Amino acid sequence: MSFLFKRLEFLLTASFILVAPFCLAENAPSDANSYPTYMQLRNLGLGQEAITVSDLEFKRDAATFVLRSGTLCFVAPVNGKVTGAVFEGEGTMTLDPPLEVEKKSLRYLTKGREFAETFNRLVMRFTDDTYSELKKAGSTASTSCDEGPLRDSQEKMRKSIRYNLNARILQDVLRQAPGGLFVAFVHGKQFDGKLLYIVDPQGAFEVTPEEVELSTYGENKSGIWAAFPMSAEYRIKLGPGAEGGSNFHIERQQIDTTIEGSAKLIGKAITTVVPLKPGTRVLHFNLFPTLRLQTVVGQDGKSLPFVQEDKLEDSDPYVILPEPLAANQKYTITFSYSGKDAVYKVDEGYYYPFARDNWYPSNPGAGFADYSTYELTFHTPKYTKMAATGNLVREATEGNENLTVWKSDVPQAVAGFQFGEMKSEEAKLTSPDVLVAVYANPTRHGGTYFAGTTVSNMKRSLTEAEHAVNLYTEYFGPMPYKRLSLTEQASCNFGQAWPGLIWLPACAMLDKSMLDFNDVMNRGY
Repeated sequence: MSFLFKRLEFLLTASFILVAPFCLAENAPSDANSYPTYMQLRNLGLGQEAITVSDLEFKRDAATFVLRSGTLCFVAPVNGKVTGAVFEGEGTMTLDPPLEVEKKSLRYLTKGREFAETFNRLVMRFTDDTYSELKKAGSTASTSCDEGPLRDSQEKMRKSIRYNLNARILQDVLRQAPGGLFVAFVHGKQFDGKLLYIVDPQGAFEVTPEEVELSTYGENKSGIWAAFPMSAEYRIKLGPGAEGGSNFHIERQQIDTTIEGSAKLIGKAITTVVPLKPGTRVLHFNLFPTLRLQTVVGQDGKSLPFVQEDKLEDSDPYVILPEPLAANQKYTITFSYSGKDAVYKVDEGYYYPFARDNWYPSNPGAGFADYSTYELTFHTPKYTKMAATGNLVREATEGNENLTVWKSDVPQAVAGFQFGEMKSEEAKLTSPDVLVAVYANPTRHGGTYFAGTTVSNMKRSLTEAEHAVNLYTEYFGPMPYKRLSLTEQASCNFGQAWPGLIWLPACAMLDKSMLDFNDVMNRGY
């Protein structure tokens, strides 16, 4: 689910790239990306240890690696832990997925009976027992390795794959318990020179919550070849390092958001986290790449070191806590951030939120399985209306701003909003006890999106929503939300839903004459 959502977000962003390009980089705060242990991992090079290996076989879940002959050089230790190696020589990798559907996928891609790749270079990053297992299987080498493949893997991960592997490794390096991460950059000869194999108990980053992934990462040829859960046998082998899923839960989000008329977003989030594993110290968050952190403050009022790399590269934030937390020990973090492009100004008074689940710091490791309570405060231009998840508990005009406050009825997986120069219609149902509200933009829009106003059809949409609530309640029982808001959004070709908030495609609120007109206007596109 998380992978599909990310792909959708990418496609939506890409479709607007000509009209909403990323703005120029802002200066990073002084405490961003400066934590010493992280800097060592970011600038990692080969160390002094090198061994000669011959017919060395080791398994990492469904993959078997055999280093036929060659030299294996380890990276320099960080915080006393060796987290990678480079192999030069002759080797093979075979993969036998546990799921028949994945086996069929590999047979289709390889045009063969099994996945068996040969390679002459292999770069590995790990936090499991790979270092100790490989070191004892070889003898001291008289030759060294080229550091180029290691540098290339770091560059590709940063700029092509856009995942901060070093920050992920930092999570395990700063934990007392061993980790379970294994990543292999395979320079294959038969199928692809840029193969990536990942085993991560926290979820392989592109296919979370699946923990094992095989993919390619070439500039013109990239994609996922296989993805599946870690086997029970391998999980037992890893021991404590195999604790799956996200390492924390977000219990509460208090988010204060200002969106200026230009669509710039300025946010402050007070986030209460609950560690799920003992020894948790580094927390991985998801935040839209152009929303840049200004400050991150701990519950004692002191600044926390954090990682947030370039917005066009591996930009997810990681927060480093002062001390490891015990499991279930609550901790509150305050984020301040701002930036453009998370919301796009379609037209005067008409806005389109690009950022769906990451306009605030969210939990990427849990996807939509992490349920939190939300209190949302929005400050928008005076002439706008806001529709958001939860119940509207306050609405006021303060100076040149429209202020609204929304609170969730129950813990929910995500929070969303839609705002603009809108009119609204409401209906109060008594059985079930639900307030239904419909929002539409009264301004006639043309050009890129559609021509026409949707206000005249608000009552029809309201009536349809009332019938839908009654019907689904009859079939499935009452929903846990006391308010259902339906609002148009700029695109005509899709809709989307959050808890208690539904984005309707703008064309769903047009009558037939308007749809016929738009069909004529858009022919040839």
